[in-house]
Amino acid sequence: QVQLVESGGGYVQPGGSLRLSCSASRNILTIPSMGWYRQAPGKQRELVAAASNSGTTSYADSVKGRFTISRDTAKNMVYLQMNSLKPEDTAVYYCNAVIFGPRGKSDYWGQGTQVTVSS
Repeated sequence: QVQLVESGGGYVQPGGSLRLSCSASRNILTIPSMGWYRQAPGKQRELVAAASNSGTTSYADSVKGRFTISRDTAKNMVYLQMNSLKPEDTAVYYCNAVIFGPRGKSDYWGQGTQVTVSS
């Protein structure tokens, strides 16, 4: 199991930047994949970015070139640097961890942090 706590959300104007942080309660080297999802009002939760222990990263097409996911294994932290923010990036952002155990794949989630992009 793992507990995840996000921080860094807030209100920003279009074109601005924010960095989201996710603190994990265990060594993230033991977590095969961590990522960020978001959910806007009335929409399904969607993958924004993910990073694996092998160093592989993936991004939603809508954020490529603007968002960067990174992992700090010394601090057990995962970050999402968001640049050139657009109003359509407004959503609750959730940190996610994927762990494989005796019962198979399990997803763990943080409580979410609100990001609002508006002029």
